[in-house]
This record gives sequence, structure tokens and C-alpha cells, in this order.
Amino acid sequence: MVRPVPPVAPILDEINAEHGEKITFLKMNVDENPVTPSSYRVTGIPTINVYRGGEVVKSIVGAKPKAALLKELADFI
Repeated sequence: MVRPVPPVAPILDEINAEHGEKITFLKMNVDENPVTPSSYRVTGIPTINVYRGGEVVKSIVGAKPKAALLKELADFI
């Protein structure tokens, strides 16, 4: 049985509340801002790009549960 993945925005809000001193989340509506995602080669929605020094250092594509996102973001939080 496949379990549905919850929406990503509330999960990111939780991670921000827990780790906001180490990482900042910014959200963008790709329908209202189509140029920016294409310039970063976003291939799927949702996409989480992690930046350091203005450069993308990690890209996470697709909806994932909180535990999976925390594992993916472990090096940054």
C-alpha cells in the first residue's frame, strides 16, 4: 500500500520552527514566477534548493515526508 505524502509547505514550516537559526526557507509560486525556476533548471514541483554563497549546493525534488527531508537537510541544519 502506498501512503500519501503530506503537503510540503507545512513540513517546511515545522522544520523552520525547529531549525530556523541554521536554515531559511523561501517559497515561490512557480505559476506567478516562471522565469526564476527555469533559470535554476527546476524539473519538478516541489523542488527545494539549498544555497551557500549564492550557489545551489543541493537540490531535493519531489514531496517527501518530514523524516526524509530532515535526512536530506542534515548537513545544513
